[in-house]
Amino acid sequence: MTAPIARVVLQGADRADTRSARVVTVVGFVAAAYVITVVTANWASTHWPALVLGSLVIPAGTLWAGVAFTVRDLLHEALGTAGVAGAVVVGAGLSWLLASPHIAVSSVAAFAVSETLDSVLYAVLRRSSRLRAVLGSNLLGLVVDSVLFVPLAFGSFAAVPGQVAGKTAATVLTVALLRIAWRHQGRAVPR
Repeated sequence: MTAPIARVVLQGADRADTRSARVVTVVGFVAAAYVITVVTANWASTHWPALVLGSLVIPAGTLWAGVAFTVRDLLHEALGTAGVAGAVVVGAGLSWLLASPHIAVSSVAAFAVSETLDSVLYAVLRRSSRLRAVLGSNLLGLVVDSVLFVPLAFGSFAAVPGQVAGKTAATVLTVALLRIAWRHQGRAVPR
C-alpha cells in the first residue's frame, strides 16, 4: 500500500472510531439521563411537598417522571427494549437507596407496567413516525403510570389529575425540545 493510500485508509478509520466514540458517548448520556430522571422523580416525591395549583395536587417528582418517558423513548431508539429494562433496574436500585423504599417500590410497580405498555406502543407507532411514537407512547405511559403510582405511593387517587397534567406538560416540553434539536441538526423531524 502506498503512503497516500494508507493515510486515507487510516484517516477513514480515525473518522469511524470518532463516530463510534460519539455514539457510545450519546448512548451513555441518554442512559444516564434516564436513570437520573427516574431517581430525581422518586427523590423529589420523597423529600419535597406536593405543589397545589387550584384543585390540582401535583406530586413533587411529577415533571421529572414526565421527562423520563421521552428520555425512555430515546433510550429505546439507542439500546432497544433490553437497554430500557436495564436502565429501569438501575433507576429502581438507586431510587431504593435515595428515596423512601415505599416510593421506590411504588415507582417500580408503576414503571414496570407503564414502561412495558409505553415500549410496545412506541415500537408500533415508530414504524410510521418517530414523533407520533414519542407522543402516543408518552400519553399512554403517563396515564397508566399516574393511575398506578399515585394510589400506591400516597394511598389516594386525589393527585392523579395533577400528576397527569404535570407529566403532560413535561411531554409537551420535551417533544418541543426534540423537534428543535432535530431541526438544528439540519433536517426535518425524523420519521
